[in-house]
Amino acid sequence: MIDGLVAGRLHGAPGERIDKAGNAFVVAKVLAAACDGENLFVNVIAFSKQTCTALLALREGDSLALTGSLTPRVWTDKQGNARPSLDMVANAVLAAHDAHEMRPEPFS
Repeated sequence: MIDGLVAGRLHGAPGERIDKAGNAFVVAKVLAAACDGENLFVNVIAFSKQTCTALLALREGDSLALTGSLTPRVWTDKQGNARPSLDMVANAVLAAHDAHEMRPEPFS
């Protein structure tokens, strides 16, 4: 397990799911820029109520940052090329609209 921080844009709308035990969770896909100029897909799953609520408040294309545990993966595209991806169990989400709420009061 790798503890990581990922920033990118939401790719598609987050979706709420229910597991066999009746517990809700949220899945999402984030498109993050890699250091080589290519994009990297991050498959996100969240279980905490606060993180799930934050993800569900976002729309496709919204910028966000997530923290949590990462697992590297490889997938094969239609041309047979191996491509990297990441799976993340998100513990926290920060989006642009959150920064407005966190802004401190001006000094007097």
